Amino acid sequence: MKSLSLVAALALLALGAGAVQAQPAQNYLTPTTTEVCLDVSGATLPVICKVPASRLDKREDICSCPQGMRTKVAVCAPGQNPPGETVALNMARREAARDGSLIGDTFQGRPICVAPRG
Repeated sequence: MKSLSLVAALALLALGAGAVQAQPAQNYLTPTTTEVCLDVSGATLPVICKVPASRLDKREDICSCPQGMRTKVAVCAPGQNPPGETVALNMARREAARDGSLIGDTFQGRPICVAPRG
């Protein structure tokens, strides 16, 4: 009886592992958010991110800002471009980033996002 329940548990575990493997790698290797460093004016500053040594895995382990405020921002979806860098965008980013995030914020009707890491 004990071996039968063990076999059943292993079968369920194998089914669960198969479901995880069936997911396309693109879903979890491509991030939907990243970090940017913002100056007090709303302009972007250089960000330093630790990333895996892989061209396929685009995730970032940790990002830090030597200067400015670290802010979470969405990565642009395929076919979507980030807004052009202007003084008006800087002002909009400064106001929108007061909560520490630019996710869901828009500028002139377009989402504030950054180009995916290439």
